[in-house]
Amino acid sequence: MADGMLKIAICGGSGYTGGELLRVLSNHPLVTVTAVTSERSAGKTVTDLFPNLHKYSNLSYEPMKIDKILHKADLFFLALPHGESQEAVNFIFLHGKKVIDLSADYRIKDAKIYQEWYKVTHGFPNTLKKAIYGIPELYRNEISNADIIANPGCYPTGAILGLYPAIKNKLIDINFVVIDSKSGISGAGRKSDITFSYCEVNESFRAYSITNHRHIPEIEQELSAIAGKNVKVNFTPHIAPFDRGILTTIYSKFLKRVDIKNIIEIYRNTYINEPFIKLLEEGKLPNVKNVRGTNYCEIGIFVNKRTNTFIAVTAIDNLMKGASGQAIQNMNIMMGFDEKTALDLPGLFP
Repeated sequence: MADGMLKIAICGGSGYTGGELLRVLSNHPLVTVTAVTSERSAGKTVTDLFPNLHKYSNLSYEPMKIDKILHKADLFFLALPHGESQEAVNFIFLHGKKVIDLSADYRIKDAKIYQEWYKVTHGFPNTLKKAIYGIPELYRNEISNADIIANPGCYPTGAILGLYPAIKNKLIDINFVVIDSKSGISGAGRKSDITFSYCEVNESFRAYSITNHRHIPEIEQELSAIAGKNVKVNFTPHIAPFDRGILTTIYSKFLKRVDIKNIIEIYRNTYINEPFIKLLEEGKLPNVKNVRGTNYCEIGIFVNKRTNTFIAVTAIDNLMKGASGQAIQNMNIMMGFDEKTALDLPGLFP
């Protein structure tokens, strides 16, 4: 950073999350993107894939040879498929560079649980121990001193932020937690698959991976850490026919009779200093359209007095607070920048 600019490399920069990293970082006054990789698109310019990113018309994709690009950057974002980040993260860390991994490879603290759910052995357990789970609202202090950030998954982000104050303040029965999420198609990634073609997803709405979605252990790990005891959840994801966003509805039972105003006040006090949490007023409902293209998480809290049920609804953009935006938020904290730098963006509404 001799010239005052943080040099950034994006590994796996041709997908949706890579594109969002480039879009947001193009407006960051303290960084410069010096390398971007893609196996399939090596030799092409960024604007060949993302014509709107005019700033990068002279930046070309190159193969992912981490030893060849290590000298080009101070901090590395890895937007690679699950299982493909392990070795690269380890290499970057051992060579004294900072890394933010957007895959699941360093999110699960127990290597055996990671192997059980992802069917891949973790080859770097010592490096895994160094990784900090990157939800700033929970781990800001740890993130500020970290060299490796495991950027959270999109579904876990909305679920954890919706539940954190309720579990922290022992408001709900953690033995009964239901998480129901609906994601836009971009959550499946930028790939060619008949399942996600227009004719398959238009006018369609379906659940998938019931009881066995890979984000379950990540959600349970973090909720257990908040509760100080083992938490198991019922999590059902859905695919809905919109581009981007996740709407999550969470249910649990209150441990005692409560007043909605008191619950909202607890949430407000918990998140009072959080720049990207938008707690809605009583009766207001989150909407993915309101957070589209932003790093915000909208939260609405409800009480069903008739059944004494806790209901929280959260809305995030899966590509921003659910991935690239949160990764840049983590970078800002790691580097001592203002946390909101390049992220206090207007949405893409309508």
